[in-house]
Amino acid sequence: MRKPRNWRQWALIAIGVTGAFMLLVLPLILIFQQALSAGWGAVADNLGDPEMQHAIWLTLLATALTVPINVAFGILLAWCVTRYDFRGKQVLTTLVDIPYATSPVVAGLCYLVVYGMESAVGGWLSQHDIQLMFAWPGIVMVTVFVTSPFVARILIPLMQAQGADEEYAALTLGANGWQIFRRITLPNIKWALLYGTVITNARAVGEFGAVSVVSGAIRGQTVTLPLLIEQLSEDYKTVAAFTAAALLACMALLTMVIKTLMELGHRITMRGPAH
Repeated sequence: MRKPRNWRQWALIAIGVTGAFMLLVLPLILIFQQALSAGWGAVADNLGDPEMQHAIWLTLLATALTVPINVAFGILLAWCVTRYDFRGKQVLTTLVDIPYATSPVVAGLCYLVVYGMESAVGGWLSQHDIQLMFAWPGIVMVTVFVTSPFVARILIPLMQAQGADEEYAALTLGANGWQIFRRITLPNIKWALLYGTVITNARAVGEFGAVSVVSGAIRGQTVTLPLLIEQLSEDYKTVAAFTAAALLACMALLTMVIKTLMELGHRITMRGPAH
């Protein structure tokens, strides 16, 4: 990697830094500035509001359920695709990308059509006192759908590149499936798995489109933090809306810090054997 040598290269760097500041840093600064415009007392009052606390709890609940489900799904799918050859393998790999290509709003509408009260499935569930749509289970379902590709799409190319020679060698030595996964596969994919987990967490916390369709946005019941920001903004409660936005921004910044620390740890680990 070389240093810039002429004014054109320095100009490109300046444009990049300016663009990053204008598009990424400045909005964050404005969010926190607006949230604190009425003082820390107003921030505390807004955070103590029952609707805000319920939105925080619901957001954390959906994220806490979504992340482990998609971690398990991603590992199993990556293992299936990279370790076995079967008919329909390419179709399965393509299906993983559906959440990438589908608008979250369209995904939410599809879930509403399938599991809503007017559908056959939704009617049967209603007869058994099970409500998925306009309740927290529906929020979890669409959040799982939207974030489902992240772990799998990070693990699949890595596991394909690594191959299965070490696992086959362990198998011939008498190791069982769990021992192979715990002692060979997991150490080899741990950094990619952690990275996928962090990305999934960040996406789940901020999901808006699909959740807005299946939740019904019922105040104090099915409103997550992103939905609450919209409602507070529509009610002209600017400080409260920016307080909720600042809280989401803090979650995003925390995710970025964790991701940076993970990358630093990975570089240190990779550099260690050389020393």
